[in-house]
Amino acid sequence: MCDKIEEACTICKPAPYSHDEEAMLERDRCDYTQRITYQMARSGQTTRRVRVYADGIYDLFHQGHARQLMQAKNIFPNVYLIVGVCNDELTHRMKGRTVMNGFERYEGVRHCRYVDEIVQNAPWTLSDEFIADNKIDFVAHDDIPYVTDGMDDIYAPLKARGMFVATERTEGVSTSDIVARIVKDYDLYVRRNLARGYSAKELNVSFLSEKKFRLQNKMDELKSRGKRELSKVKVDIITKWEEKSREFIDTFLLLFGRENLNHLWNESKGKLLQALSPPGSPSGSVNGDDTEGGEDYSETIDEYLEMAEKLSAGSGSSGSLNGKQRPKQKRSSLARRSYQSLQSRSPELEANGDEDAEYERRSD
Repeated sequence: MCDKIEEACTICKPAPYSHDEEAMLERDRCDYTQRITYQMARSGQTTRRVRVYADGIYDLFHQGHARQLMQAKNIFPNVYLIVGVCNDELTHRMKGRTVMNGFERYEGVRHCRYVDEIVQNAPWTLSDEFIADNKIDFVAHDDIPYVTDGMDDIYAPLKARGMFVATERTEGVSTSDIVARIVKDYDLYVRRNLARGYSAKELNVSFLSEKKFRLQNKMDELKSRGKRELSKVKVDIITKWEEKSREFIDTFLLLFGRENLNHLWNESKGKLLQALSPPGSPSGSVNGDDTEGGEDYSETIDEYLEMAEKLSAGSGSSGSLNGKQRPKQKRSSLARRSYQSLQSRSPELEANGDEDAEYERRSD
């Protein structure tokens, strides 16, 4: 129960340095005379916590570092993880320049929740004295041989003694990769920091480069503003078009809905039929029957025939054919057909025919 309380307290605060009282008390409680083998540590059958040591530079602390420490913390049950961080002088001499200084790198590792203790000024190679002073049971690192001056692998002696446990590297991320990204996009990051208030002197850029970068930032700002305004205009146009389209659809449905379409079709159908079938002749007597209106024209016909006979008798030229008188029946039939042809003509001709008949009657 006390171990769980202590572990919870450790998670809620940074890990102590090796010279802090908390770390010294933990080291004094450890009975290092009870040596723990790999099999004992794996089975969890130990009378004390297993002290595992991991070391590194931890520049620009990233997820690959955190994942390595997580593996070291969980490699055995009940692990007390000690992390050694090399100082600036040793690191610059053995590996090269770092982005972060020693204090920043210490603090970055110290705030990782898997870490129980920090060792400052850690050595490049681990001596027996260092291992004994810190009561280290196992050393955790990736299994790739780490070459240094005069040695093919600085972890070879520990591997031979059975005190080495391997962790896996996280592919695709490293401090060198992060630095390479910054160098690749150098101009972009310089412009970014200039926009955030850094001076050209702080960024170590010349006066002309500063003006160039600031001009590029201004151009990008104008482009972004133009895109935002254009997007607003597009949204307004689309909104107005949607509103107008609803009006167009409503008007179309009013004009060409089902009822209006049926009405238009009926009107068009009637006009087509009227154009293809013109009105017929007025209904009337064709063979001497009753004409339109039910009037009896037999008396008029007889008068017309008598008047024609009188005219023929008076002239003497059209009364006979070869000295013989034309039969009355034939004259009557001819006169009837002439009258019927007049009846089939327009009302205007009928009116003219009435005037002629009246004129003939008066002449007689």
